[in-house]
Amino acid sequence: MKKSRLGQNFLYDRYILEKIVRAAGVNGNDTVVEIGPGPGILTRVLSGKAKRVIAIELDERLYLNLKAEFAGYRNVELVQGDVLKFPFEGIGNFKVVANIPYYITTPIIFRLLEARRVLSTMTLTVQKEVAERIVAPPGGRDYGVLSIMVQYLAHAELKFMIPREAFRPVPKVDSALLHMRILDKPSVAVRDEETFYRIVKTSFSQRRKTLSNSLRSFGDEIRDKLAACGIDPRRRPETLSMEEFAKLADFLAKGQKS
Repeated sequence: MKKSRLGQNFLYDRYILEKIVRAAGVNGNDTVVEIGPGPGILTRVLSGKAKRVIAIELDERLYLNLKAEFAGYRNVELVQGDVLKFPFEGIGNFKVVANIPYYITTPIIFRLLEARRVLSTMTLTVQKEVAERIVAPPGGRDYGVLSIMVQYLAHAELKFMIPREAFRPVPKVDSALLHMRILDKPSVAVRDEETFYRIVKTSFSQRRKTLSNSLRSFGDEIRDKLAACGIDPRRRPETLSMEEFAKLADFLAKGQKS
């Protein structure tokens, strides 16, 4: 029986699973991490393509079932535990291919981005709305903190939609396959990443307000500082490109250190 608290909706359609693995570009030299393998259907597909599969399952009952199911597989390693605490940095270069629990999608992506020095790609089945936010360009309602934080470190692409009927139990939301390739260097150069992140998060904390209002915590002169960067203080955060956020962050970081 499904444990709804773990957000488990398992993907059973073999054709879609194979399509996911192709989209991930898995080959015989790869170490692949799967998050939330559940009944192990995707795990079996991955085991036939990858050199090494590390499947991380939180649910003890499912983990024990998987241990029995994959007892004869030499290239499948099963781990019971919390993926947010897994030491990715110690397994060498790897890819991620997974149908992740939707309720912790963002924490999982951010944890994986922390391991970007050894991570090459993430290919994840996620909620359609989340995928659209991650790949969104400036100017629309989907564009926000998640868009910028991911696109700063990775090239994100929505590969295809996945019908609800492919899952068991059938979820109440639509799904999509999201492919993220870690960049060799961030998409924009910034003087101080901490300031850049803080500017982005603060700007979107009140996204309906103008920048001069949402960024008041950066000082009474924020209107002048925005203008000095060539940014109209009356603009709203969703209209700024990543380059403009980087320019503003650099200007403020320079002022803090001068």
